[in-house]
Amino acid sequence: MTNEKQLSELRNQIDELDSKILELINQRARCAQDVADVKTESLGEGEEAIFYRPEREAQVLTRIMEANPGPLSNEEIARLFREIMSACLALEKPTTVAYLGPEGTFTQQASLKHFGHSSVVRPMSTIDQVFREVEAGAVDYGVVPVENSSEGIVSHTLDSFMQSDLKIVGEVELRIHHNLMISANTDPKKITRVYSHSQTLAQCRRWLDENYPGVDRIAVNSNAEAAKRVCGEWNSAAIAGDIAAELYDLKVLNERIEDRPDNTTRFLIIGREMTQPSGRDKTSVMLSARNKPGALLELLLPFKERGIDLTRLETRPSPTQKWSYVFFLDFAAHVQDSDVQEALDRLAGIGCEVKVLGSYPVAVL
Repeated sequence: MTNEKQLSELRNQIDELDSKILELINQRARCAQDVADVKTESLGEGEEAIFYRPEREAQVLTRIMEANPGPLSNEEIARLFREIMSACLALEKPTTVAYLGPEGTFTQQASLKHFGHSSVVRPMSTIDQVFREVEAGAVDYGVVPVENSSEGIVSHTLDSFMQSDLKIVGEVELRIHHNLMISANTDPKKITRVYSHSQTLAQCRRWLDENYPGVDRIAVNSNAEAAKRVCGEWNSAAIAGDIAAELYDLKVLNERIEDRPDNTTRFLIIGREMTQPSGRDKTSVMLSARNKPGALLELLLPFKERGIDLTRLETRPSPTQKWSYVFFLDFAAHVQDSDVQEALDRLAGIGCEVKVLGSYPVAVL
């Protein structure tokens, strides 16, 4: 058999498979529409249907990844199914999402990674504004950064939960890759300044020391703002992600210049409703107690005694009392688990104020 004939047969197979995939995707979409009809018909007077279920999506993606035989990686398969689910959900009701902007930030990228490109994403200028938009019902959900693997916690996000009743309904982890980029009219040999967010400059410190030791490093509000600034300048560069380079039509000089190759930022999805168990969940709580010797140990013991795995502990100053502190804890369990209920009841019994910020599926992507 000639190569040309083999190629022709393989192309025919691909065409047949594409037709089957097309039919199955539309069949799934029709099924999603039927789900929407059932939900709408069962509503009581004044009730609003909730179409997006974080726990259900996490279960679907986990099951797909576990059943994946390859050759596509689990991550690629999950991304494909995320977009299919996003498109199907948009047939029921497009999901509206506020994120910490402006356009071109990693938070926008995280929003699209979690909700898919069929969602409607809207940039906000501050973390407070993201919270307000969700609280007011102007959008369905919000996306805010909470911690970076190399630079630590985003304190503004934690502080916002002290004044808000919103719940954490999901999380997304985004591998952060930084690129050095310039405008079309910039000579790479004449760069005298580099713009970026302060955290980004810190994450690329060693690379900049080695490659641009004499260049001024100027911190701005966001990487997207940095990219926008260099559009009209001839002697500057920006450090930002791929999405900013595309948005502002910049040339990437150097890719992946972050000092740590595993540099990752975790984002929280905030909403107005608690999330049901998915089978692999995380819970975030906020605790406050009287300042006394052994107070922190007293807060942690109920979790240790019940074998609950604490995954993160952060401390923030109390907004109501000087030299008092609020503790933020993450642990691997759902708030509906009996061990968790016992631990939280024990804390309330010793006079600790407990605020459950949310139970939500562990990041799948």
